[in-house]
Amino acid sequence: MLEIRTYTLASDEALEQYADVHWARHISSLAAYGITTHHVWREIGGDQPRLIALVEYATGADPRAVTATYMSSPEFRADMDGFAMDGIIGVSSVFVEPVSSDPTS
Repeated sequence: MLEIRTYTLASDEALEQYADVHWARHISSLAAYGITTHHVWREIGGDQPRLIALVEYATGADPRAVTATYMSSPEFRADMDGFAMDGIIGVSSVFVEPVSSDPTS
């Protein structure tokens, strides 16, 4: 199952730190929980700084349960070490799947 996660950050500086340091750490720690990171982007020209990630959960996994387990893990805490959590002011998520006309399907 694919998920697009959008993080709204408090400042451009928070976005840079989250993208360059903390999401870089997440990629390997998420993999240990069966979550593959396909892309990590920054929004261009938006009204607030945003990071967008496309991740995929292992077949048959319950994304909400896996996410809850990961976010309570020592790996997640280590990933976020040095980042002020109030730097993230919002997170939204949508689950998606390709349609038959998708060129990568």
